[in-house]
Amino acid sequence: MIPAYQPVTDPLGRQWLSALVATLPILVMLVTLGGLRWKAHIAGLTSWAVALVIAVAVYAMPLTTALSLSAHGFVYGLFPIVWILLCAIWMYQVTVVSGRFDDLRATFYLITDDPRVLGLIIAFCFGGLLEALAGFGAPVAIVTVMLVAIGFSPIRAAITALLANTVPVAFGAVGLPILMAAKTADLPVLAVSPVAGRICALLSVVVPLLLLYVIDGKRGVAQCWPIGLFIGAIFGITKWVVSGTSLYNLTEVFAAVITVVAVIAFLRVWHPKGGEEARPRVGQALVPEVEEAHLRGRADAQGGAATATAQKTAPAATGTELRTDHLDGRRILMALVPYVLVIAVFSIAAIPAVKEALASTDLKFAWPGLSDLDNAAGAPAGHRAYTLTWLSSPGTLLAFVAIAVGLIYKVPMGTLFGELWKNAVKLKYTALTIGSVVALAFVMGDSGQTLALGLFIAGVGAAYPFFAPILGWIGTYVTGSDTSANILFSGLQAGVGDQIGHKELLVGAGAAGGVVGKMISPQSLAVAASAIGIAGAESVILRKVFGYSILLLFFMCLIAGLMSTPVLGWLLP
Repeated sequence: MIPAYQPVTDPLGRQWLSALVATLPILVMLVTLGGLRWKAHIAGLTSWAVALVIAVAVYAMPLTTALSLSAHGFVYGLFPIVWILLCAIWMYQVTVVSGRFDDLRATFYLITDDPRVLGLIIAFCFGGLLEALAGFGAPVAIVTVMLVAIGFSPIRAAITALLANTVPVAFGAVGLPILMAAKTADLPVLAVSPVAGRICALLSVVVPLLLLYVIDGKRGVAQCWPIGLFIGAIFGITKWVVSGTSLYNLTEVFAAVITVVAVIAFLRVWHPKGGEEARPRVGQALVPEVEEAHLRGRADAQGGAATATAQKTAPAATGTELRTDHLDGRRILMALVPYVLVIAVFSIAAIPAVKEALASTDLKFAWPGLSDLDNAAGAPAGHRAYTLTWLSSPGTLLAFVAIAVGLIYKVPMGTLFGELWKNAVKLKYTALTIGSVVALAFVMGDSGQTLALGLFIAGVGAAYPFFAPILGWIGTYVTGSDTSANILFSGLQAGVGDQIGHKELLVGAGAAGGVVGKMISPQSLAVAASAIGIAGAESVILRKVFGYSILLLFFMCLIAGLMSTPVLGWLLP
């Protein structure tokens, strides 16, 4: 019989030392993936092994419990996370094999022929809408391939999608992260959501300008800053207002839709210069030794989604004139079918009655070997059971969309499901990466390692508001989910708030801080690398986005800290 286990947060008797040991799996991941450039699945497995050894040798978790917990995490990584990624890429690939891909690319250019503005609309606005409705990696996967579709080089597309997938994360999946933060902290949700909303609203002003820099360097910022500032301001103002109302869970939906409408109107009176000249720059490889072989098309149009995309977007990348005169209303509608269906299906699935009906089909069962696993408070740990969300999973909803698109496009059934199998095979190493990373997160969380880190950071006393976002950042980096990070740390944030004050601020700042940890999470990196079809690109992408994550984290820490003082205290609701 496996003995009962309750995690300890200071097994070495000195919190700083217990926390230092707990950082080792995180450091191993960063060093092996970003520094030594190991393949992501090897870095993931190595980091998991380190976490396992620490859990058993230092945090006294029984080996059988640690192995069973690892298996649970690995399975959760496969379903729903890998399942969502697979179906997102499958849906996209159907547009490639159907021959509708060129029409989709041309349709985007009807909005504007400037790829930098299109990048902002697709990555920041449409990506925000997808995060609001789905989450779980689907926005990064879909946005990345859409950016490649309009001529972005693969690595540039991945970085843009990851950086854009920051602002909407706190209110993603129909407000679930904020709801869980408030619930875990035992606070009313409307005490937490305005705080997180206002911090992220300020972040909204910064991120579009950084995106312009990623897309086209200093020239992109110099030529397009008015549209970048406009998009950030409209998105941020909407977020600020809606997050403080009973419709907080629809914050990103309102922000994305209102911003797109406003941008279309803005473009009628103002248009940036240099769009034509920017097109070849946007398509230029950021990391030639990684991207050039990919851009030459190592596989035919039946291969990976991003490879086929790169081949078909070569004209846009090289600056050749992009034709839109062949489009009519029917071709435009057919080109947009996949994304219209995504919005429609996820919107319907978010209706409370429909959401409840889908969730009622979930299959929940006890996970073997974890029946005596407790959390730090001594209550039954959430990982005692596994829930198979076979119908309510965003991946299943995307599968329905992929099949519907195949039927509408009259793709033969053999070809349709053949693409699913081909992409499943291509994702085998990505699945291993994500599975091992989630296993690491489960072991670190349920052994007490993650909480040990949080307690150490919380020990800074009155200056803690300046550090509160860091817990969200660490939690989201480790778990790949702002929701999971909030479940891990919101109780701790509230406890510190009871001692030093600013309870709502600390909980909201922690939830907001998680959004900038999402872009460097190994799960997100694996999703982005798979979406562009470049095996082993995770280390390259990490090195490119890590600086932005640190910069934005510093910005959020500064804002949260100053909100606890008279300097910005007036921003609090």
